[in-house]
Amino acid sequence: MSADQQLVAVCGLPGVGKSSVAEQLTERLGGIRLRTDAVRKELVDEPTYSAAETERVYDAFVKRAKNTLKGGDSVILDATFRKQSQRERVHRVAADESVQFTLIHVVCDDDIVEQRIRIRDDISDADVDVFRQLKSEFEPIELDHERIDNSGTREETAEQVSRLF
Repeated sequence: MSADQQLVAVCGLPGVGKSSVAEQLTERLGGIRLRTDAVRKELVDEPTYSAAETERVYDAFVKRAKNTLKGGDSVILDATFRKQSQRERVHRVAADESVQFTLIHVVCDDDIVEQRIRIRDDISDADVDVFRQLKSEFEPIELDHERIDNSGTREETAEQVSRLF
């Protein structure tokens, strides 16, 4: 693996702006961006978001991340990562592949999230009810991580990204 190769996991609730942050990181760092939303659409015709389905999606997602790292590219992962075990799993992948790992938690004011979800046209199926449900299920982050507040403008978020990388 090259010295500058890395795995960046962007986590947070639906609608907080993970995809915007991951897109900015991909432009800034290069590499390949992988999204659980896209993997789910490839694997499941009618998503139910059951525990078994989510496990299947994350299994495929992590496998793609490993293969991409083995191919020499950096990887930016775009997923909710609501469980600590999911975050630890990708942290282990980075360690196993001897690449730098960064976990970024994207947050945003609830009112802004709900407003954005209502007007977005995106691959994600998550609506306001899903946001609220996942908020109650999102496990505390125990790994070292960075935090980006995406409550402001795209430029303010980009400034936070540029301070990190």
